[in-house]
Amino acid sequence: MFYQLKMFSRFLFIAFACIAPVSCNAQTGDAKQKDSQRAVFVKYGCYECHGYEGQGAETGPRLAPDPLPLEAFMYYVRHPARRMPPYAPSVLPDEDLEEIYQYLLSRSAAQAVDDIPLLAARKE
Repeated sequence: MFYQLKMFSRFLFIAFACIAPVSCNAQTGDAKQKDSQRAVFVKYGCYECHGYEGQGAETGPRLAPDPLPLEAFMYYVRHPARRMPPYAPSVLPDEDLEEIYQYLLSRSAAQAVDDIPLLAARKE
């Protein structure tokens, strides 16, 4: 009986090992769209100043999860007032800029410091 159980558990392990990569890589349309939007964000180098999640850094302000309204966002990217270079439509098409905007909208708010045990412990 023990031998049969051991063999059955090996069978299950092998079966799941073969199936898991297929099911784990299958993405919903929404996930593929978010990956596509993130790729555009990275392609134009937005992450270099604003971080991969639009969370901001020393080099650029926080953009996500609540960016400016779309029209204001697009205007600012085309006519920045500070250190950011202007992105003309010939360099960054409106369609890609809208993808970047949708990516920023999809980002979730950062977790509060007090909700992160390791950081909360450092405060004490």
